[in-house]
Amino acid sequence: MIRMFRSLDWILLASLLSLAVLGMIVLYAAVHQGDTGLWHKQAIFWAVGMAVFGALCFLPLRLLGLACWPMFGIALLLLALVPIIGDVHMGARRWLDLGVASLQPSEIMKWALIFVLANWFASREARGLIEIGAPLLMAAVPAGLIIIQPDLGTTLVLLFAATAMIIAAGLPWRLLFLAVAGGIASLPVLWHFMHDYQKQRVLTLLDPQSDPLGAGYHVIQSTIAIGSGGLFGKGFLHGTQDRLHFLPEQHTDFIFSVLAEEGGFIAVALLLILYALLISRILFIGHRAHNRFASLLCIGIAAIFTLYITVNIGMVSGLFPVVGLPLPFISYGGSALVTMLAALGLVMRVAIESQDAIPWQRPGSPLA
Repeated sequence: MIRMFRSLDWILLASLLSLAVLGMIVLYAAVHQGDTGLWHKQAIFWAVGMAVFGALCFLPLRLLGLACWPMFGIALLLLALVPIIGDVHMGARRWLDLGVASLQPSEIMKWALIFVLANWFASREARGLIEIGAPLLMAAVPAGLIIIQPDLGTTLVLLFAATAMIIAAGLPWRLLFLAVAGGIASLPVLWHFMHDYQKQRVLTLLDPQSDPLGAGYHVIQSTIAIGSGGLFGKGFLHGTQDRLHFLPEQHTDFIFSVLAEEGGFIAVALLLILYALLISRILFIGHRAHNRFASLLCIGIAAIFTLYITVNIGMVSGLFPVVGLPLPFISYGGSALVTMLAALGLVMRVAIESQDAIPWQRPGSPLA
């Protein structure tokens, strides 16, 4: 126990705890004149998530390698149940009612896919048709179930993480170039199958003023909040856009705007530094991981966090269409927060096993 405590990656833990403090402060600013019960719920989610984080620090990665396929199967089954018995919130059917709480299976699937792909490429490289085709199928099936909910943001996260892991597993550059070209060529097909509100979001990105009280309202109010923050911000609890409730979904998707308005450039820079520290540490841990499975696991987790951060900040700044992705560890939400903390718990376990001598490691084994 003492040796494991010494083996913890304290930089990873410090950056996580700093994000926890900053996230709770910003969330309070976003809800202090509304439903403050959300702040207390988020505190409970943090407590549960950190308990899961701590428990996973004790879980040998070998067990995760053995359990990843059942985990993927359960997540796929839950996704298949969503169109049948799922609850509808804000026009989307994404949740399963468990009685005491609601569960979003797509949150579980993101991490389950990372685990099975890490396991798949632990003993093979992305070179042949089977080696590449099977992972693409593993990603395409859940992506199809998620896109019909509809949830374009999570679908993009799923496909991006799978692509990053396939590239890291040794995908030849020639095939990568063909894949990128094929993706660009398929954009008209994707546009055809997009819902009307999704198409409107893309069009609004090009000209938000075309519908200032409709589809463009979110982006216009968000950019006003970000721009009015200046260098030092308006001060804690003194933001006008969030205090007067001009910001839509200010405690979830658009919480970055609250941070920028009240904390200014200084607060935004602090957040980005913490994110950069967290992601770079995950990649560093993956680089010195004791086996290929652990290394690919860290790469997949870092890819998901990177896309979440990039897309969320980009969409509230008017650079990307609004797709409904939360800001990691800052936005309100139980399922997303707990699963993210669970993922970081596994990264911490990789760090621990990379420093300790693990009895079950055997030369030549893909998990050794």
